[in-house]
Amino acid sequence: MLTYMDYVQNAFFQATSWNPDNSYVNLTATARALLDFPTPRGLKMNISSLSTPKFGTSYALGNLGVVDGSVSYLYSSLPLHNVRRSAEVDLHDVTTGYRQLAELRPPDDERFWEVWKGGLRVDGRNALLFGRMYLPTSTLEALYLRRVKPTTQFRITAVSDGRLKSGGTIMAMMQHDFGKWSGEYLYSTDGALIGARGLYNFGRDPRKQPNPPPRTSDEKAIGRFSMGAEFYYGILNKSAGMSTALRYTTLPTHPNAPTTMTLTLTPLMGSMSATYAIKAGDAAAFCSRFDFNMYSYESDLSLGCEIWRREDVEKEDFAGVLKARVSQTSGIGLLWEGRLKHLLFSVGAAIDLRRKDQLVRAVGLELQYSS
Repeated sequence: MLTYMDYVQNAFFQATSWNPDNSYVNLTATARALLDFPTPRGLKMNISSLSTPKFGTSYALGNLGVVDGSVSYLYSSLPLHNVRRSAEVDLHDVTTGYRQLAELRPPDDERFWEVWKGGLRVDGRNALLFGRMYLPTSTLEALYLRRVKPTTQFRITAVSDGRLKSGGTIMAMMQHDFGKWSGEYLYSTDGALIGARGLYNFGRDPRKQPNPPPRTSDEKAIGRFSMGAEFYYGILNKSAGMSTALRYTTLPTHPNAPTTMTLTLTPLMGSMSATYAIKAGDAAAFCSRFDFNMYSYESDLSLGCEIWRREDVEKEDFAGVLKARVSQTSGIGLLWEGRLKHLLFSVGAAIDLRRKDQLVRAVGLELQYSS
């Protein structure tokens, strides 16, 4: 389940018309959500509040051998009226699962962002600031996010921790999204790392209106084929890496069950990963993944699913979701996420069948309350 601050950050993306799905880093988001979901460890409680539409706080307390926690603050220059309390939030907004991609939309006209007063342009650029301190380690995390243009977003993330080699690290990233394609350029002080990522969507360019426009659903696109790649290089340690990936996904206009297929290649490491996910109705999704390394000939097969439970047969609201996965290397994972009165909860377990002395690796319960 997403943390409250991640949920608020997604609300900021929605309010500023930014599409995080149109990014290379989220090309395999569906498979990761169904096969790599984390399971809680120990007991954890989160209490959060958006005291004003621009300012939010969150407090977390955990008990895993020792008592620890965190304190988080968030500020948005844009009022976030689309944030809901834990008692009324749509569970699909706070959980990860099958990602049904929508039609690509053209970027906003930059003229619509202009605000004039007395003959002077007074508009600013929307920004989001986030900070978190972990206790008792006093580790600090920070995020600065700024919408520069309708097609551009700038973000800086930083971590301060005395256990790190240089006491902390900073990463700056410039993101572009033109609908038809997107790109990201980053620099990290950790090893003086530089990198670039890109994603290209085949088919119609959303910035160009077709002439004549499609009149029926038969004339509209029913699927999208995307291709992307990333490259990074560490200047200090003189090491490089790259990967490339393909994705085909059906769109809402497709008459059959939503389907997503991906193929990821990492040439330098010799690894290949192929995934297939399908959504069976509106209450279930299934996913499989096959990993293979061309150098060591090692392979792994993973299977996962999510099944939603309705509050009532006659109602469309969902009360929770059960996730399960099984893998040759990581074992079995079970997770139940839902809502009980005003509380959001996640309870799960990780099981390793290869270790007879300790089958259950982790069991946990996480509770969230927000007002």
